[in-house]
Amino acid sequence: MGSWDDKTFTRLTYLSDVNISKDGRLVAYTATRANVEKDRYDTTIVIHSLTEGGRMFIDGASMPRISPDGTKLLSVKLVEEGKKSVLMLHDLRSMSGHKLREYDAIIDISWAPDGRRVLVTTYKRRKDEHLFFEERVPAWFDSRGFIDGENVVLDILDSESGEVIDKVELKFFAIPYFKPALWLGDKIAYTVPKRENPFKFADIYLYDEGNHEKILENVSMVAIHANQKQLLLLGKEKKEKMSEHDYLHIWEGGELRPLTQDLIYDNRAGKLDAEGNVYFTIAREGKVTLHRMDGDGNVEPIVSEDAWVSSFDVSDDGTTAFLKETPTSPAELYVWRGGETVKVTDYNGPVIKSLNVRNPKHFRFESLGLKMDGWYIKPDVRDGEKAPVIVFVHGGPKGMYGYYFKYEFQLLSDRGYYIVYVNPRGSDGYEEEFALKVIERVGLEDFQDILNGLEKFFELEPQADRERVGITGISYGGFMTNWALTQSELFKAGVSENGISYWLTSYAFSDIGLWFDREIIGDDPLHNENYRKLSPIFYVDRVKAPILLIHSLEDYRCPLDQSLMFYHLLRDLGKEAYIAIFKKGPHGHSLRGSPKHRAKRYRLLIEFFERKLKKYEEGFDIDQVLKD
Repeated sequence: MGSWDDKTFTRLTYLSDVNISKDGRLVAYTATRANVEKDRYDTTIVIHSLTEGGRMFIDGASMPRISPDGTKLLSVKLVEEGKKSVLMLHDLRSMSGHKLREYDAIIDISWAPDGRRVLVTTYKRRKDEHLFFEERVPAWFDSRGFIDGENVVLDILDSESGEVIDKVELKFFAIPYFKPALWLGDKIAYTVPKRENPFKFADIYLYDEGNHEKILENVSMVAIHANQKQLLLLGKEKKEKMSEHDYLHIWEGGELRPLTQDLIYDNRAGKLDAEGNVYFTIAREGKVTLHRMDGDGNVEPIVSEDAWVSSFDVSDDGTTAFLKETPTSPAELYVWRGGETVKVTDYNGPVIKSLNVRNPKHFRFESLGLKMDGWYIKPDVRDGEKAPVIVFVHGGPKGMYGYYFKYEFQLLSDRGYYIVYVNPRGSDGYEEEFALKVIERVGLEDFQDILNGLEKFFELEPQADRERVGITGISYGGFMTNWALTQSELFKAGVSENGISYWLTSYAFSDIGLWFDREIIGDDPLHNENYRKLSPIFYVDRVKAPILLIHSLEDYRCPLDQSLMFYHLLRDLGKEAYIAIFKKGPHGHSLRGSPKHRAKRYRLLIEFFERKLKKYEEGFDIDQVLKD
């Protein structure tokens, strides 16, 4: 069996953005490979014929959209080192293609039901040569940069000529978490987030030939999919907290009808077929499962096993194409039709078979009166010996660990570490009340949940060495790493990535701080004691373990000040602390950084824990680490 290293991820193929034709005959998706030599990602659109079995390929493209009649396909190609986006039209019968139009950036594309018009969602910015200017908040957004007066623009193109036949400019910036606009029959439905809290309140409009009709006002939901006459929305009619669960609703002719709120668990995505049957994913106890609900409210599982459905699409007749991953395999394409599921791709099977892949073991534990889920991966350890432990903490806090493929788990378990991870209170995948228990209490009971899960793990695995325990995480996981080292001497090393150290500056500086931090920490930030009480920076003098802080310079979600302040104070107090600042990459740089960027990050993780939990070395020679 081969071993995992900092570049093994370049051997894997990552699938995304599934799109199925209306007749269920074709399915397209984007396949991405990391090219570490050229430090870029190579993308290919793959089109499978589900009836004839053949495949077609379009290199260097992404965002596949098959036309309603199944004869054409739209795609997007990035040019000028990603500074421009080119909309391409391909004839699937001849596999020829040509350029329709060029944009600074394309947010989304979709075909009108007539199969000729195309909706292109893009944006317009000021683009002054010397300055950014803003009169709205936030002034910047993670992965998007400075907003600079951005407004969403909807272009309706004629796909034959490439000409814009209608253009609509909307007075809001594009939040990346949902499609701003989509076709509802021959009309366009669009979601306008409200400035007082764009993550909790919105108005929904219908646009038709110059007329804008507001159909829903001040709701806590967004439009996500539609067929000819029904609009599918995700959220709630009214939320008090952003951290509340999202459920599916149908809007049709003025009536808003709830669909999934009685199913308890958080919905993540939804689609409609031509008959109005609804297909949706839910987060449940570490799984992301896929289901179908008919018009009478009967629910049928499509994927219910210990797995994670990351993307799916539905044809008019209900044929469902989806990507499914497990803890030991990245996502592959499957198709469900008439109750039968067929696996279509096996990109990663041969590579995974050549590696030593370890299955996690699930365990349940009780913490402060609540039952919780945990998992651990056991390394190769000889009888009579003990192995060090690394605790991972997910982001969020409304993130979720569970049954998906996480590269770092396999990488570090292969190097001799127990990997332990749990879903503390605040996590997704459970009742809404469970998610809300962390509000205004981050670092308190949720940290105790992690400690209690760790104690249960030690009971189960006597070969785990409690004298050599490390902790790491990103975002909320980075906050919890900072917090853990200030609150407990159990942890002998920590790697904190893009984490929070001081909630007040996060509130003022983060792109979502004005809303998220006021919910998670509390209102009245200038006077609320929580902003001090729950900030690791005020306990920095307690830190005894060495810590490596990793941050990306272009992170506007948890900005660089969070790690830099923590680092400066640690060093000023004579603590062993190091900081690695990646020059590019947003908050999610662990996955979205360039291949060389990611390889160096993996090496930092490997080498820091190796030196602190195995070799007990002082110092951290970064030149030696990068040279190796």
